[in-house]
Amino acid sequence: MFSKIKSDLPASIVVFFVALPLCLGIALASGAPLFSGLIAGIVGGIVVGALSGSQIGVSGPAAGLAAIVLTAIGTLGGYENFLVAVVIGGAIQLLFGILKAGIIGYYFPSSVIKGMLTGIGIIIILKQIPHFFGYDADPEGDFAFFQVDGENTFSEIFLALNSISLGATIIAFVSLGILLLWSQVLSKKGKIFQLVQGPLVAVAVGVIFYLVTKGNETLAIAGEHLVQVPVPDSFDSFIGQFSFPNFSIIGTSEVWIVGFTIALVASLETLLCVEATDKLDPEKRVTPTNRELLAQGTGNMLSGLIGGLPITQVIVRSSANIQSGGRTKLSAIIHGFFLLISVILIPTVLNMIPLSVLAAVLLIVGYKLAKPSTFKAMYKAGWKQFVPYIVTIVGIVFTDLLIGIGLGLAVGIVIVLLKSYQNSHFLHIEDKSNGKHKINMTLAEEVTFFNKGAILKELDRLPRNTYLEIDVRKTRYLDADIIEILDDFAFKAKERNIDIKIISERGTAENPDSFIQFFKLRPKSA
Repeated sequence: MFSKIKSDLPASIVVFFVALPLCLGIALASGAPLFSGLIAGIVGGIVVGALSGSQIGVSGPAAGLAAIVLTAIGTLGGYENFLVAVVIGGAIQLLFGILKAGIIGYYFPSSVIKGMLTGIGIIIILKQIPHFFGYDADPEGDFAFFQVDGENTFSEIFLALNSISLGATIIAFVSLGILLLWSQVLSKKGKIFQLVQGPLVAVAVGVIFYLVTKGNETLAIAGEHLVQVPVPDSFDSFIGQFSFPNFSIIGTSEVWIVGFTIALVASLETLLCVEATDKLDPEKRVTPTNRELLAQGTGNMLSGLIGGLPITQVIVRSSANIQSGGRTKLSAIIHGFFLLISVILIPTVLNMIPLSVLAAVLLIVGYKLAKPSTFKAMYKAGWKQFVPYIVTIVGIVFTDLLIGIGLGLAVGIVIVLLKSYQNSHFLHIEDKSNGKHKINMTLAEEVTFFNKGAILKELDRLPRNTYLEIDVRKTRYLDADIIEILDDFAFKAKERNIDIKIISERGTAENPDSFIQFFKLRPKSA
């Protein structure tokens, strides 16, 4: 694991700067204590990172759970009561892992996963534009279309453009320039520029800018435009930031319902993220999904026990890790230690980082996820890939992550059913022979009830005085529904002077009285 430390250490620094505002912002959007987001980030990095089989995935508090958390805290009557649901959710995730439910992640089409990555990239860009210009009314980590500040993704951008903070905007553009210069030019000039990452330099310049311009009426960056980590007065006040579950309510049905909801949504988001990060992994490693559920369940139980938010594997942190050169799980673990050490030792320094600088870092992450070349590649792949891809993107941008993926998956299923409908059989029409049209119908390898409509349509269209050959030699599965409609057609065929011949592996039959009886004599595989 330590063999890739030269790649993992710089990547962990970038992930730390990406994770810090998201941990705080998601906690704020969830109506939870700010420190709870940091706890989830620390546990997600250190504990889940160590237990997970994913080499490049990074876990922490998830934006997709913010609405559930916000509602649940009110429903259950307080944050300590909600923590019981987090612990229960973690235990249920452990059960999912033991029952090997991780296989669910493999059933999402590639086009939907790619749409998820692109959609999240677009969302990151749209959500960071206001922060880039120093307008921070909506907290970091709120990725839903309808925001907690009452605006939506697009109205927030217009408000930001009318409320530009000059100092925050200037340092944002300077930071963006540093990031582009570092990645496009300097990183190719020497090893020092690969070890010291551009985001670290941008953050350092941002802190210096804040200190230099402090007190300047025009360029000073106000406190609400900076990172806001809780600053304890003493060790006791630091310990006091931890919350503990109120297990006296564990017997109520409401807390179990919330716990199961957290387990289900967190597991689904994690499995989707695992699929996405595996696709982004330069080494194309495959994450063991059941082990991931066990790791996430352990992390959520621990996070709930010490006052943290629910945890999932998160694509924003994971993609930042991959883009920054992270190669093993060490980068996720180190980023967790960076979060822990920094909130203990240097919270006042962290609170000098302008949010607009971190927005510039996230804009680069978003662009790399939503490159125009990806749209072009998916378009060239054909409409069966492109339509679910676009629907997923639009759904994510205008609703949220899970709804967008659900819409893309639904469209993907419809396309599969449509192709199954079309590919159930092949017709070959020959010239008239002995006064009859000779038509050969070759059935596909698997013919299910989805194909019923297509085959019925073809049989009903057959003209009178037809000679029909039905070839089932390649068919390995023939649904009972299909056999029944063939049996019904055999009765109608006599009235329309249609002769039928069945060709199978076991021989042929001319005008059988019963298709059902004929196929009962065939091997079970057919």
